[in-house]
Amino acid sequence: MTSEPMDWRSPAVDDLLAAIAALPDREAAGVFLRDLCTLRELHDMAQRWQVVQLLDLGRHYAEIARETGASTATITRIAQWLNHGTGGYRAALARGAGVAARARGDAAAESTATAADR
Repeated sequence: MTSEPMDWRSPAVDDLLAAIAALPDREAAGVFLRDLCTLRELHDMAQRWQVVQLLDLGRHYAEIARETGASTATITRIAQWLNHGTGGYRAALARGAGVAARARGDAAAESTATAADR
């Protein structure tokens, strides 16, 4: 979104991004983020990600608000970033993470593959 300052990429932010990118797996990411963030910050980030996924599924704002506890103002802001932001949300969604991927049928493909492995 154009109203945000373009100088958010400071050396400190780049160092943090490098640390996150170097984490080997989900467990390592979890313990790193727990040490880095307060419980409230983790909850807020998780809520934003849940809202993104539900928006991607085409859910209505009121339904998302009921399900996540996010205000419609927050959902509107997240929708603006999803549709007109830097592309980070779309890139993460394209990698197939979260509930949106499962709702699109990726879980069915996963389930079939797991059953075939038995």
